[in-house]
Amino acid sequence: MPLSIAERIEKHRTLLVWLRHQVAVEERTIRDLEREEADDQRRREQAHRETTWKLQPARAVQGHPMLHRGNCGQYTREFGLLSRDEVVIAFQELPDLEMCVICAPWGSLGMDRPTPRPAGGKPEVEFP
Repeated sequence: MPLSIAERIEKHRTLLVWLRHQVAVEERTIRDLEREEADDQRRREQAHRETTWKLQPARAVQGHPMLHRGNCGQYTREFGLLSRDEVVIAFQELPDLEMCVICAPWGSLGMDRPTPRPAGGKPEVEFP
């Protein structure tokens, strides 16, 4: 026996309720996945910063540039993170390059702590 108009209306309303529920479930799933993706991206960026270095230009005419780890909070500008090979080149190009004592970049470079700078001289730095 065919359904009455009232029964058909009720059937479609029930379907609509179920569809709205399904849409809500899918929207929640999408939000959760987007949040997970953003967290994963932040973790990858943080890991990259931890394995790179950055150069802080000299602050004064007589000052010295300083090397920081990529995640150092003492110098927060990131114009470009450097690889280990680029740090070696920086030491060759910038003989007065100092290292931040807060983030201790020598440790992540596999170096011993550099000796303090002699008055007017360059610090002793050797790469393994």
